[in-house]
Amino acid sequence: MNQRPALSGPDRLLASLDEGLRTVFGKPAARRPSPADGVAHDEPLAPQEQRLAGALMRVNHVGEVCAQALYQSQAMFSRSPALRAHFAQAAQEELDHLAWTRQRVEELGTHTSWLNPFWYGGAFALGSLAGLAGDRISLGFVVETERQVEQHLASHLERLPAGDHASRAVVDQMRDEEARHADEALQAGARLLPPPVRGLMKLAARVMTGTAHYV
Repeated sequence: MNQRPALSGPDRLLASLDEGLRTVFGKPAARRPSPADGVAHDEPLAPQEQRLAGALMRVNHVGEVCAQALYQSQAMFSRSPALRAHFAQAAQEELDHLAWTRQRVEELGTHTSWLNPFWYGGAFALGSLAGLAGDRISLGFVVETERQVEQHLASHLERLPAGDHASRAVVDQMRDEEARHADEALQAGARLLPPPVRGLMKLAARVMTGTAHYV
């Protein structure tokens, strides 16, 4: 059976640009059903609870926009075809997360972040730098990113209204899968990032989540 030829550098760039436009301006379709589909109907939320849940899910949607940018850019600059395939598989799971969070944002009657093009562009630049630094550093960037996202999602499980079963089901499964992505990157040979870099990543994430909560 003939294998498809590997994409050239320019072709990978064009494919990444296409994925970026779809991520920011399109409405992605999940390959897997949303975890929210299998839960009991939500209890009626008070207006302030609905606003909080909508804001938290908007932040989570921004995180998935950034995840697409990171995995696309890191795959583009990876030296290893096997690692590019690894990034592509992780990006597909994150695409499900993107669709699930967008669906939940709409169900809660609010909007996705108006700054999504900016978030995508910034994340793509960071992922490109990580990719250019080498595959082990790039994998270390994945480990740190996913560990921070896992902690962030755990905090959202504490803050989401108890009656918002649908959002909680989505966030719970996302948290488990983000933790697995970090473990897989470690097993693939990640080099852990130094503390100053991890601190800068946390600061950038704090700015992003604080802004996306409202905008």
